Amino acid sequence: MASPQEEAAGVASSSTCGFFKLIKALPGKFWGTVAGFARKLKKLGQDDHRRIYHSLKVALAITLVSLFFYFKPLYDGFGVAAMWAVLTVVVVFEFSVGATIGKGLNRMLATLVAGGLGVGAHRLATLSGEKGEPILIAIFVFIMARYDYGLLIFILTFCLVSVSGYRDDQVIRMALQRLTSIIIGSCTSLAICICIVPVWIGVDLHKLVAAHLEKLGNFLEGFGDEYFHVVSEDGNSRDKSFLQGYKSVLTSKSNEENMANLARWEPGHGGFRFRHPWKQYLKVAALSRECAYKTQALHSYLTSPIQTPLEEKCKIQESSRIISSECGKAMKELASSFKKMRRSSMADIHISKAKAAAENLRTILKSGIWKDSDDLLEIIPAAAVASLLLDVVIFTESVSEAVHKLASLAQFKSPKPRITPEDQPQLINIDEPDHHVIIIDDETMSPSLNNNGISSTEASSRVQVL
Repeated sequence: MASPQEEAAGVASSSTCGFFKLIKALPGKFWGTVAGFARKLKKLGQDDHRRIYHSLKVALAITLVSLFFYFKPLYDGFGVAAMWAVLTVVVVFEFSVGATIGKGLNRMLATLVAGGLGVGAHRLATLSGEKGEPILIAIFVFIMARYDYGLLIFILTFCLVSVSGYRDDQVIRMALQRLTSIIIGSCTSLAICICIVPVWIGVDLHKLVAAHLEKLGNFLEGFGDEYFHVVSEDGNSRDKSFLQGYKSVLTSKSNEENMANLARWEPGHGGFRFRHPWKQYLKVAALSRECAYKTQALHSYLTSPIQTPLEEKCKIQESSRIISSECGKAMKELASSFKKMRRSSMADIHISKAKAAAENLRTILKSGIWKDSDDLLEIIPAAAVASLLLDVVIFTESVSEAVHKLASLAQFKSPKPRITPEDQPQLINIDEPDHHVIIIDDETMSPSLNNNGISSTEASSRVQVL
């Protein structure tokens, strides 16, 4: 049996070994943490490299406004109020230019108005005497608090100025210092956000709407073959991920409205003018969403447990496939021209073909092709699909009209005219001296003969080159 001294020595030895093992494991854990952070940073850069630029821009803005605390002349002028510049950068600096401008201007305007009202409220409360001052201040603060939603900065400035116990001259100085520091912080954020790798929310909205049109086009173009079980020409199985793309269109309303509101704050850039028709973007997006609801209904019939027999589907197969394919091509053409900000009439050609196929499908349905069917439940899905496709044609045309209107309002570029070989001017070479006189005799068209025995109709077509 070991003595107490030996047990204590064993415990101390094991503790020492454990400590050294922990020390040896620290570098490995440290480098593991660094490697994990690097992998996350790499993934973030691959997903959206603008996020990395945004973090660097925020750090730069905070560094610049922090100079108020490190340079004595600046600190003497602002004092503790310089912290509002740092807080303003933290609150105002957003990912996109539109959001930053909106927050910055709202914060500066709210501070200006609230500071003026706060000084006035403080002056009135001071004139009311010692007993009336707290009552008036409480009333003013209560009135402001009734409308606190969206006016947090306004309320904060008003309360700080009106409730302060300083004299009138000190209150005015405090309000001016706070306003100046907030203006400096906001302007610093705006300058860095606009001048260094700007992120335009309007461009993101433009790309989002174009992507939604393309997703709808991909679904419609491939729906006909999927529903009627048409095998591809190469015989290989196709990727069916395009059948799920429409789902993102259904849930994008709030995001689109938010992006359109922020885009209105942005200055003109690229092909986007200052008063760009952002409301028309919402109209195009709304029509695309309505078409996506029809698309969702069509998708439900692909996986429905009740299916129309293939021989019954074949009766509407040709017209339905043409409608689906042409509407999909029209949507993709609209997406392409929309993305490039160019006007195009190719979508109208596809829509015309779809409308012609729709008229043919209506004629087929009115002819009573399924009147002799024994099981009505098996016919209903195919009839519903035909009805939905007719609605899709209408919505596709509405989307096209909205896109054309947007192209007119936004002044999209017109396509360059294509000159075919037939349209090029033909050059006629005459191997004669320079001066030529062409005489065409068309005095009479009667078939009588002249003195030379040549009819006047032949003479009328005679061309002499002198």
